[in-house]
Amino acid sequence: MNQSKRRIGLVIATALVLGNMIGSGVFLLPASLAPYGGYGLIGWLISACGALLLAGVFYRLAKRAPRAGGPYAYSREAFGDCVGFLVAWIYWVGLVGGNAAIAVAFASYLSALFPVIGGNALFGALAAIAAIWVLAAVNIAGIRSAGIVQVVTTILKLSPLLALALFGYAHFDPHLLRPGPQAGPAWSAINVCVAATLFAFIGVEAATIPAGHVREPEKTIPRATLLGTAIAAVVYIACTTAVMGVLPASELAKSQAPFADAGRLLWGGWAGWLIAGAAAVSSFGALNGWILIAGQFPQAVANDGLFPRFFARESMQATPVIGLLVAAAITSMMVLANYTRGMVEMFTFIVLLSTLSVVVAYLFSAMADIVLAYRDGRAVPVRNVVLACAAFGFSLWAVIGAGEEAVYWNFILLALGIPLYVWQARRAQRNAQRKPAA
Repeated sequence: MNQSKRRIGLVIATALVLGNMIGSGVFLLPASLAPYGGYGLIGWLISACGALLLAGVFYRLAKRAPRAGGPYAYSREAFGDCVGFLVAWIYWVGLVGGNAAIAVAFASYLSALFPVIGGNALFGALAAIAAIWVLAAVNIAGIRSAGIVQVVTTILKLSPLLALALFGYAHFDPHLLRPGPQAGPAWSAINVCVAATLFAFIGVEAATIPAGHVREPEKTIPRATLLGTAIAAVVYIACTTAVMGVLPASELAKSQAPFADAGRLLWGGWAGWLIAGAAAVSSFGALNGWILIAGQFPQAVANDGLFPRFFARESMQATPVIGLLVAAAITSMMVLANYTRGMVEMFTFIVLLSTLSVVVAYLFSAMADIVLAYRDGRAVPVRNVVLACAAFGFSLWAVIGAGEEAVYWNFILLALGIPLYVWQARRAQRNAQRKPAA
């Protein structure tokens, strides 16, 4: 690839990983974890370890040979076109659905600043759609402009979160971390907490997907993956612990905005506005990063002949315009189709399906790490095999924790991709037959 197109360095690549991880979910998780007290922190630690295991998988895969398309590219290289296509299909479906959920979350947090958005479901949907198309335009303008937005929003979202963590520990009461009576047995409570917190780490693979635009990808991508994941883990655990150690569990469990409530307790009423603004910025930044991925990802698959060729077309700014427009249009339709549910229900309805789709790609990537390592013909350290298997086991745990309904619908979505693969493979065969012999 032309070196002029490689516009992503370590800072932007790390911001892509970190910004895609720290989105909307973290601002609500303390309320979800409140009944479990200290078990919630154990859940965070286990999820952080699992995320670092997955980061290690992508670290080794990218260091061995960076591939545009990330999880799909490695799955295809290890297991062939059919598996590669199915991973690409379910991952792309998850991207589009996830963007709808993040856009809805952005509108939800924005309603704290502009109540008219929250008072009318249609206004909320329109605010979400506006964010989608504004950021699609930013990404169409060039990957560099999208990268700048990602860095700025990442800094803006981290600043109040870290301030809340630092000031929160000054008022920290460890007695508030006692599990409530509804927490149940320790192992069951921890399992619930791990399932809830794992999805906050979705995005660990973000730097691997636009590999063709990354400078020195064999160095930059592995470093950004580990660095972004590690920073996200520290921020998550520090902020959640601070909030849970400031607000009583009974109050926290009923909170619609736990970070804002903690901010008001520490600094006064103005802090609620600050935290709401930070949450909106956080969602906006995450949406920007995932829209970038939603354009870059199908382009990589199309370049391999497994998605329609129009996804591979680039503008003068070297951006996959059609892929970005298609993803934005489908995401907007998903928001409109579900806006009557209300923003919270809409977010919940979409997010489980989307996150589980991404975890399916993690399962195949973990095994691809082993397959490709042995295929190189070199001696493979036993620890690498053990770590890859541990990442696979952790991803499988996440699938189980997502619940039967989410697994059922993801299987249906995966099966729907099979006829599309047959059609695309047949079309590719016909095109090959029409080409004159050399």
